Amino acid sequence: MLFENLDDRTRQFIMAEVELDITKAKLYVSLRLSEIGRKDYVNLLKEAISSHDETWFAQQLSLNSRINLTEQRKNTTVKIPVTAAETLAEGEFNRFYIRGLCLRALDEGISDLEVYRAKDVINPRPNSQAKIGTKVKAEKLLEDLRVNPGIDTALGLPNGPNSGLSVKLS
Repeated sequence: MLFENLDDRTRQFIMAEVELDITKAKLYVSLRLSEIGRKDYVNLLKEAISSHDETWFAQQLSLNSRINLTEQRKNTTVKIPVTAAETLAEGEFNRFYIRGLCLRALDEGISDLEVYRAKDVINPRPNSQAKIGTKVKAEKLLEDLRVNPGIDTALGLPNGPNSGLSVKLS
């Protein structure tokens, strides 16, 4: 993904959001992570935020049996997709990037952020396409993402797994 405003300043705000979730015991930890994955998750997330990106994070999650091979759905056991580490890393990195960017915008007196496609997708969803170029209130988006960790948000950003949408400073 191309995070247009991912720099040292934004990374500081992103890290503050991770620490907030940890302090409040609200950090989303996927059930697809193995026991080893859950144990390593916070440190890997922090390392990705401070020095790397979602690609590095996904690579780390896919190592050392950090992702389970199967999961329970209703009364059956199914294989976890081979893309699970990538989907998780991309989604959570983007969510924290957006939260950090909202904080930065508010700190700089910027009230709106612009939705853009940070990752090319083969078949973009029509509702994702419709959001590109729209403005969102940083304060409302930040609140929405804080209240809805790891799940769909009221404002629809990001717009589900693999949507490729993110936000940038206008």
